[in-house]
Amino acid sequence: MGANRAVQGYLDGVRVLDLTQFEAGPSCTEALAWLGAEVVKVENPQGGDPGRSSFRGKPGQDSWYFLLFNANKKSLSIDLKSPKGLALVKDLARRADVLVENFAPGAIERLGLGYEAVRELNPGIVYAQVKGFGAGSPFERGLAFDMIAQAAGGLMSITGEPDGPPLKPGATLGDTGTGMLLAISILGALYRRKTTGEGERLELAMQDAILQYIRVAFAATATTGQAAQRNGSKLLSGKTAPSGVYPCKPGGPNDYVYVYTSRANPAHWRRLLEVIGRADLIGDPRFETVTARAEHEAEVDAIIADWTSRHEKVEAMRLLSAVGVPAGAVFDTLELQNDPDFERRGIMRVMQHPACGDFKMPAWPVRHGGSTLPVAPAPLLGEHNEAVLSDWLGLSAGEVAKLRADGVI
Repeated sequence: MGANRAVQGYLDGVRVLDLTQFEAGPSCTEALAWLGAEVVKVENPQGGDPGRSSFRGKPGQDSWYFLLFNANKKSLSIDLKSPKGLALVKDLARRADVLVENFAPGAIERLGLGYEAVRELNPGIVYAQVKGFGAGSPFERGLAFDMIAQAAGGLMSITGEPDGPPLKPGATLGDTGTGMLLAISILGALYRRKTTGEGERLELAMQDAILQYIRVAFAATATTGQAAQRNGSKLLSGKTAPSGVYPCKPGGPNDYVYVYTSRANPAHWRRLLEVIGRADLIGDPRFETVTARAEHEAEVDAIIADWTSRHEKVEAMRLLSAVGVPAGAVFDTLELQNDPDFERRGIMRVMQHPACGDFKMPAWPVRHGGSTLPVAPAPLLGEHNEAVLSDWLGLSAGEVAKLRADGVI
């Protein structure tokens, strides 16, 4: 389903001053941009957001990584070490509704753009910050990236095989996961401001954010009194069989299907036995209850694997899903990117970038009024200097030209 531009504008009129880089901050501000806010990304004229050169593709073009986290934004290139440049950013902050930053600890204060300084300029501003570790933490001054947050936040401790080392999950929950939580709080603060007129300071540590994503592990700890254990692809919240990935033909690295039968629905197990041709096991006391299946988990796994290994993963998923058994093929990123269904439904959209060309990327996944939102290309460095300085600050073309000549922008 295509995008419906009529549903845009939830945050029309909201101005976001984006002083973020890499992923945790940019994923937050991009979420606001998807919802219609005017997000102005302030960047160093010399190279811009370091994410522009991460995972670089063709020489001279911004990285695909940068495009993914900066769609629908504007770029304003300003030298913050220049007194004139800093004055410009302060003027922009006076007119902003939201300011988001994820500099290293102490850096934003050294620039003169800390919360207290900005609040004096604009008492109603929603001032949002991402750091690696929380205020008051013994690691408060520590630097963090996604994998650091995943380690220190407990996620790695519950990821991996029971007899193996901790592993880093593939999803960047430390970065994008933090950004999504912060975006939700920004929306809440903006809603509150509509009635109170008051601004607010929001602070989110990446380590703290991870705790939200491993809440089920804390349930396991409360149950056993022990640290939650790594359990491979199986659930942490109690032993359920089957629950895991099972091999499919032709045996490639991602030729697996996840099969699960709910503890709350005994019909799942019976349906599973019927579809795999083992109805003879219905009523067998070794497998009849959740507890019994957990005690005979190795036998259950062998029964399921014998059937899945004779089917391709999509076929296995289709057959199981058709009879009401929860199942999911393990799709890789190339399969997902090339699946026309996602583009048809607007879940994957094509960014038409002036320098990088067409780039298919995951779009905002929420349907609004039955449709998904359109995507505008991530900006070129400084692409919107004239437009932003004119619209926000009322500067003339001559004044903007002078700032460029002086090296401020």
